[in-house]
Amino acid sequence: HHPPGTLRKRLVDVARTAGVDVAVERAGLARRSKRLIVFDVDSTLIQGEVIEMLAAHAGAEAEVRAVTEAAMRGELDFTESLRRRVAVLAGLPESVLAAVGGELELTPGARTTIRTLKRLGFRCGVVSGGFTRVIEGLVDELGMDFVAANELEIVDGRLTGRVVGEVVDRPGKARALQRFADESGVPLEQCVAVGDGANDIDMLSTAGLGIAFNAKPA
Repeated sequence: HHPPGTLRKRLVDVARTAGVDVAVERAGLARRSKRLIVFDVDSTLIQGEVIEMLAAHAGAEAEVRAVTEAAMRGELDFTESLRRRVAVLAGLPESVLAAVGGELELTPGARTTIRTLKRLGFRCGVVSGGFTRVIEGLVDELGMDFVAANELEIVDGRLTGRVVGEVVDRPGKARALQRFADESGVPLEQCVAVGDGANDIDMLSTAGLGIAFNAKPA
C-alpha cells in the first residue's frame, strides 16, 4: 500500500521528463461529463496583472510587482500581499477602475475557449483575487455565469487603499468554486478549475480536474 497521492507524485516526474501533462481522475461517467469551469483571471484569462496596471496609474508599479511576485512564489500570504498592494492605490480616482478595465487584453484563444465551452453547455465563471469593478465589463462581454472577486473600498469617488468584505484569497477561491458548484447543482468531480499562481492551488485541487495554465513554479 502506497500513501495516497503516490501515483500523482510519480506521474509528475514522468510528465516532467516527457514534457507532457498527465491528469489522474477516478474512472466512471462523472469523469467524462464535466459541466462547470472556473478560470483565474490575471495571467490566465487575461494577459498581465490588473493590480500592476492599477499601480502604474499611481506610479508605483515596481513596488507592487515585487510584492506580486513574492506572493505568486508562495513566499507571502496572499491576503497580506493584497493589503500591501492595494494600500499603494489610496487616493486614486475611481475612474481608474473602468480605465484599466478597458485596457485588459484577453489571452489568445480565451474568447473562443469560453464560447466553445458555453456551446457545449458548460457553466463558466471567474474566480479572481483581483477586483470586481475592473473585470465586470469583461465578465459581461464573455457572458460568464459567475464571478467572485475582491471589492475595493471607494469613498467620495476615490480609492481608500482598502478591500471590503470577504477577501478572495487562496482558500476563498476554493470556497467560491464550491459555492458555484452548489448553486448549479453540479458535483465537484464534474468541475474544472484553471489557474496559474500559488493562490489557485486549493481551487485546482478542489475541482475534479485542475489545470495549471502558464503555471508559476509553486
